[in-house]
Amino acid sequence: MEFEDKSRVLGEALAQWAATMPHEIALRHGDATIDWETYDRHVTQIANGLAAMGLKKGDRVAYLGKNGARACELAMACARAGMIIVPVIWRLAPAEIEYILKDCDASALFVEPQFEAQPFDGPRTIMDDRFDQWRDSQADTAVTTPVDRGDVFLMLYTSGTTGMPKGVMLTHRNATVLRPIVQETGLGWFTSEPGDALIHAMPFGHIAGIGSVTGALNAGQHLIIHTEFDPALIIRDIQRYNAKQAFLVPAALAMMLDHPDAKDADFSNLQGMGYGASPIPLDLLKRGVERLQCDFAQMYGMTETYGTVVCLGPEDHGPGKERVMRAAGKALPSVGLRILDEEGNALPPGAIGEVAINSPTNMAGYWNKPDETARVLSADNWLRTGDAGILDEDGYLFIQDRIKDMIISGGENVYPAEVESALYGHPDIADVAVIGVPDERWGEAVKAVVVRRPGATLDADGVVSWAREKIAGFKCPKTVDFVDFLPRNPSGKILRRELRAPYWEGRERQVN
Repeated sequence: MEFEDKSRVLGEALAQWAATMPHEIALRHGDATIDWETYDRHVTQIANGLAAMGLKKGDRVAYLGKNGARACELAMACARAGMIIVPVIWRLAPAEIEYILKDCDASALFVEPQFEAQPFDGPRTIMDDRFDQWRDSQADTAVTTPVDRGDVFLMLYTSGTTGMPKGVMLTHRNATVLRPIVQETGLGWFTSEPGDALIHAMPFGHIAGIGSVTGALNAGQHLIIHTEFDPALIIRDIQRYNAKQAFLVPAALAMMLDHPDAKDADFSNLQGMGYGASPIPLDLLKRGVERLQCDFAQMYGMTETYGTVVCLGPEDHGPGKERVMRAAGKALPSVGLRILDEEGNALPPGAIGEVAINSPTNMAGYWNKPDETARVLSADNWLRTGDAGILDEDGYLFIQDRIKDMIISGGENVYPAEVESALYGHPDIADVAVIGVPDERWGEAVKAVVVRRPGATLDADGVVSWAREKIAGFKCPKTVDFVDFLPRNPSGKILRRELRAPYWEGRERQVN
């Protein structure tokens, strides 16, 4: 079925709400609020300020910090000026941040005060009261830079199996194309009404985080910004501000439900709870549906698809739905799904293979990496995800394993090769493999399997402390096993599946 492309540039969406409901709340962060008229003016002023700094269309503007109203304004200013916002995950180690800033060739860095020590060779702006003064001193005359729906406005860095992060280029069309299609096809629960309040607690440097920002902008929603996830504040704000929607990774949902404040909380105004970024335990999902009494929807996608392209809707949650509640869901309208064999041929229903996605939200490609782009994105727009899955006769997608060995811990992507690379430099480590093992709180936990050098007395604490100096804390091993050798195939590749098998024995699937 063909769908009309009604995507738009994000600056148009912002201008629409500024004109039609200028004094309604657009952003709320703590006790401060910004209405649509002010949001629109601030974005124009920042865009003009960026131009006055000498930046031009297509330049990359990096942001290092946590969630905040200023981050939203900066991102939309880049969109309005035809520039590319590059949010950097603040939890990364300094060397990882430095790599990203150099790889994207950022023309400027906007940084929250607690992260200002990060090395950067270029213009730097601290996001404090001085930023507000700079913004308010800029002209509020209309930005005249021509911006097209196909222009890249966002670049998010995602690691690969090589351990080197890649910049995923995402366009205005990617951010806006699905909403009108979904509305026209009757999936009302998937969209929202202007003015509805949305909880934004996922990190700005993840697609689930900045995707909430652009999604709220596109829909005219009141965005309730949380600097970072705090279950007590989530529970409070759902009640205090009549929040209608929220999105949480499974680990965060569990922490919210387990919090003492949840026992007597009134969640009756909450209409929709989205969850995703990692598989959810069935018992947790049942508990959430029972306690919150709202529409639950699983969102499956990836950075390269601008987030959600497959969704398990509210109708598939509840008593008697245990089988499909284990599914990622069905493809959204205009999205194609295939299961491929190793040669790229489509497999029949029920067969396990690599999940491939054809969506109008598929990325423009990886920044300066045409060969890697071509390996995952075909000329006819089929994106190979690296996930192993099954499509059943009814069109439900079931994720079974990850072809790329990626570990998802608390919604964070961890790539074994990246952790192994950090550990290999330890003088007492002869060999190492990193795997994901089941964890009741985080879904999966990172485990290092280490071969010591002869005569070494290295212990688990030594392995973990070494890793913490090299990589972000969430990537560091939570546990360490010591072995005499690692299993490898004839070509020398570590057989991670053999290492994982004892920990996953008796489980229905090899993700948690």
